[in-house]
Amino acid sequence: MDPKSLVARIDEKACLDFLSKMVRHKSHSETDGERDLARIMAEELKAIGLDAELQPFDEGRRFNAIGRLKGSGGGKSILFNGHLDTNPVTEGWTVDPYAGLVDDKFIYGIGVSNMKAGDAAYFCAVKTLLDAGVKLKGDVILTFVVGELQGGVGTLAAIRAGAKADYFVNSEPSDLVAVTMHAAALSFVIELTGDTRHLSKREESVDAIMAACDIIPRLNAMTFNGAKSNVHKSINRCHVGVVHGALGRDLAEWRPPQVADFVRIRGSARYAPGQTQDGVLADINVELRALEQRIPGLKATLVPEMIEGRPLMPPFEVSPQSRIVKAINGAYETVRGEKQPTGGITPTRFYGTDAGHLYHELGMEGVVCGPGGRYNTMPDERVDIIDYLDMIRVYMLTILDICEMA
Repeated sequence: MDPKSLVARIDEKACLDFLSKMVRHKSHSETDGERDLARIMAEELKAIGLDAELQPFDEGRRFNAIGRLKGSGGGKSILFNGHLDTNPVTEGWTVDPYAGLVDDKFIYGIGVSNMKAGDAAYFCAVKTLLDAGVKLKGDVILTFVVGELQGGVGTLAAIRAGAKADYFVNSEPSDLVAVTMHAAALSFVIELTGDTRHLSKREESVDAIMAACDIIPRLNAMTFNGAKSNVHKSINRCHVGVVHGALGRDLAEWRPPQVADFVRIRGSARYAPGQTQDGVLADINVELRALEQRIPGLKATLVPEMIEGRPLMPPFEVSPQSRIVKAINGAYETVRGEKQPTGGITPTRFYGTDAGHLYHELGMEGVVCGPGGRYNTMPDERVDIIDYLDMIRVYMLTILDICEMA
């Protein structure tokens, strides 16, 4: 069957209805709703003829849904990866975040961009191929994980239970661009300790807040040593997101006439494949030692911020010449009639995704490419309908390229 005629067969209304149904299931991270949606996805996988399992982890408290479409043999295998858990609803919504509303341009809902549209797109791609009677040589593995928002614990559990393929597609929202590199994510805490005085003797003090005002723009401007190329260096970024300053480590705020002697800064760093956490921390420490030189009497300490049970998300990289990248590039061009933007593209290059775990743990070649992104994690979160439907078509053609028709 001609691939172009195959992609014309998608039932657009049914695909939108399926995504709306996913949105209507409230699946906030680490809640009963997350578990319920994993069970539903396992049932949906079985209903279209895949071998499916509900995979427990975290001592049975959380579940992934895993499906496998077994090929006849002789083709390469492909694994699709996406998470079901969502952030909670914020203020500012003007539509019901759980209604799965569809208008003439968008589909709305909490988690629809991050990342139920990606999940539904690869499910509908496989279903459309099966409904058309397509038989494949290679296997297709669909993983619907949870815990991406806790550092990727669900994908790590799936990997350790044996999920693997020749290639992968991670469907995080990228507005359909093919992301071939993204950064690792590292959180850190800096503590600045000064020497307090009453404002009448301010000249004798070591003001921790003034020290913070000095160092924060320097941190935000940082790149890190050891980048393999200018492209790798371009995904270096440091950002301070939290600053508390007052008196003492308890940050007492009731004495504003007193010079603050303590500041706690929380920030995040992004670094490229080939760079290391230790190297990033060493570079930040160089800035802190220089700060101590500029402000005599100040003490500055730095520690990485590790949350128990939450792994660091490693960086990800694949050659733009990889077969999986070329396959998705070709599929995109067939569907949209233009070249697919490809590479370490902003803002996606600063994301952390489960692609890093698939790359780091298994050495798999893959690509990050999914619908949604521009309206991600914001009030009235939404996805362009055309992007969602085109993503289904692109995934279908990518599967046909990698797995081959039997």
